[in-house]
Amino acid sequence: MGKRKPGNTGSTTVAAALALFLLAFTGITVYLFTVKPWWFPHSITAVGDLIDSQFERTLIITGIVFVMAQVGLAWAVFRYRDQGQPAKHSEGNNLFEVGWTLATIVLFVGLGLYAEGAWATVHFVPAAPGDLQIEVTGMQFTWDFRYPGPDGKFGTLKPSLVSASTGNPLGLDRSDPNAKDDIVTPIIGVPVNREVELLIRSQDVTHSFFVRELRLKQDAVPGMIIHIHFTATETGEYEVACAELCGLGHYKMRSVLKVMSDADFAQWMKDQAANQ
Repeated sequence: MGKRKPGNTGSTTVAAALALFLLAFTGITVYLFTVKPWWFPHSITAVGDLIDSQFERTLIITGIVFVMAQVGLAWAVFRYRDQGQPAKHSEGNNLFEVGWTLATIVLFVGLGLYAEGAWATVHFVPAAPGDLQIEVTGMQFTWDFRYPGPDGKFGTLKPSLVSASTGNPLGLDRSDPNAKDDIVTPIIGVPVNREVELLIRSQDVTHSFFVRELRLKQDAVPGMIIHIHFTATETGEYEVACAELCGLGHYKMRSVLKVMSDADFAQWMKDQAANQ
């Protein structure tokens, strides 16, 4: 075969088309993330606002890196396109690689440290005294929520008493004095602007309690009770979903979070107590 002559227009066209595609792809991506036609629902907690800020901060930093990388790739594809010239071998640049690696480490560690406060507030800082405690139980494929009632104490649960068909899905022992006023509901209601502590547990497999507007997601692990807390700042109804694949009926494992005024919440609790 003869040696390829310089000025190979076919190769040049392909390289130019690929470079233009990379630039167009980058521009469209930046546009979509700037205009935000599909985005998260607004946050209804102060911690959620911190998480959103951290997400946007991370997106901006990684977005700048993405644009630089794609523009550089487009330039390299076009600049070093095949024009019949001999191929060149390169060993790379050790100084550049070390610098790039160190910069990546600093960025990722820095972003992690910056987000520590929001994470710790929900998972490691205990709820304030006087908060509203609600027990959240996941089971295939429903959520149940238990309130301690006027005495502020949860009653005893016994696995041997679990019977969803007879109206006792949690196995609540009504002979326990602390259990007589416990309230079990299929939806979760909370008062606005009041701290709520969730005691998350599972009866069978791993589930995951997730409410987008709270920016709150926590696995429900069998044999464990996991504490998280939040304060909702806006009234309304929000979907509670299971964010962990937990079986064939996973898709229908959802409930509702109702954030109400103090008066509406007090009335709602009375209505739930009357239905026990």
